[in-house]
Amino acid sequence: MTTNTMVNSEMIKSGLHPRNKHRSRYDFEQLIQTNPALAQFVKLNAFQDASIDFSNPQAVKALNRALLKQFYDIAEWDIPAQYLCPPIPGRADYLHYVADLLAGNNDDVIPVGESVRVLDIGVGANAIYPLIGNHEYGWRFVGADIDAIALKNAQYVLDVNIGKSEVIELRQQASPTAIFKGVVKHDEIFDLTMCNPPFHASLEDAQAGSQRKWQGLGKNTSRNFEKKGTKSQSVALNFGGQGAELYCAGGEEAFVNRMVNESKQIANQCLWFTSLISKAASLPSVYRALKKVNALEVKTIEMAQGQKKSRLVAWTFLDANQRLAWRNSRW
Repeated sequence: MTTNTMVNSEMIKSGLHPRNKHRSRYDFEQLIQTNPALAQFVKLNAFQDASIDFSNPQAVKALNRALLKQFYDIAEWDIPAQYLCPPIPGRADYLHYVADLLAGNNDDVIPVGESVRVLDIGVGANAIYPLIGNHEYGWRFVGADIDAIALKNAQYVLDVNIGKSEVIELRQQASPTAIFKGVVKHDEIFDLTMCNPPFHASLEDAQAGSQRKWQGLGKNTSRNFEKKGTKSQSVALNFGGQGAELYCAGGEEAFVNRMVNESKQIANQCLWFTSLISKAASLPSVYRALKKVNALEVKTIEMAQGQKKSRLVAWTFLDANQRLAWRNSRW
């Protein structure tokens, strides 16, 4: 097993990938021109810089609409209330790093176009990875999710943006315990899988995580976290997402371990399997699982957005000759 930490010295300011379009401060004047509805949420912060209240889900949604339209040609985008409103810069980073991963098997040239097929596990209501990945690299995507409401919204987003439903397919995972099984068809080929797994192990962990976010944003958590089940508690979780997006039994460690075990069953149907790992403490268990299924190569790619540190783990069951043959037959 090998690990590969990819850190670029030019990322000191933002920590983001060199190709990430969001490495500099948000130009709110330009973003407001792109999405005028954003204007009502933009205020001067304590440093007299234009910003928004990132604890306000409506403000974050308005910002995302502007970013998606300005940088990725997504004319219309929306999510249902209380669904995950993802940070665009961090999601774009994941895509750029896995593009580099594919380039490593292609003479350091990123393969682009519809011949590259990507599976997004947990596509959500927002469909962020397919939308950005298709725009940036022209890849085709399959997005899978267990939540029918999320998929219905994601399909609406694809349908109202010209051409997206032709290159992004959505599939519902029928089993609450399966990841690839029931989604990946017999003999179907993917060059890459992606996943942002549920971070927390329980609802209580998710609530505690949201409380820490509110504290980090300088909010009065005593008003936002009261008795279990109260409306104010629900509001406090709004920016964090729905249950399946936030938590599962055992948290991300258990989820990724299941993913690793299932990946062995389709070892020859995918070049690289990948997943985000939010907690460094989850890595030893994931590495043990990968060793147990005899993954031939494992890469750990460090990522950062401001003070937030994360990483993605990538693994393959194909040796060097098999990867060369894969490239020659597909790209």
